[in-house]
Amino acid sequence: MTESAVLPNPAPTIDPETKPYWDATLEGKLTIKHCNACGENHWYPRTMCPFCGASETEWLETAGKGTIYTFAITRKGLGHYGGVGPYVLAFVTLDEGPTMLTNIVECDVDALQIGDEVEVVFHKTEAEAALPRFRPVAR
Repeated sequence: MTESAVLPNPAPTIDPETKPYWDATLEGKLTIKHCNACGENHWYPRTMCPFCGASETEWLETAGKGTIYTFAITRKGLGHYGGVGPYVLAFVTLDEGPTMLTNIVECDVDALQIGDEVEVVFHKTEAEAALPRFRPVAR
């Protein structure tokens, strides 16, 4: 059994377009964008829908649950994660549809499997934001 490392919490770049997203993370909410024109949900937060190009988007609070689409175990990190490891970088498909790049934390990295159910947890940064990461749901 190999436990995932405790990760640093680098501050994200917050701009006017993403500020509502980061504000929601401080309240323990994971939000995505919903397009009122075509009905698609999308993530990464942006004002224009990547599916139809419409600007009629609104914030949608998610349930904070999803499944692991794919993942990689990093044994030794670089940059903000220098010397940290092992940790998991993953694509998680949210129950609401979009797939987001994130970390899987609080887990045995050797026991993870594609398709595992996960739930969001938030790790506070030095900025006015928290990083959404995911942990496995107890089986």
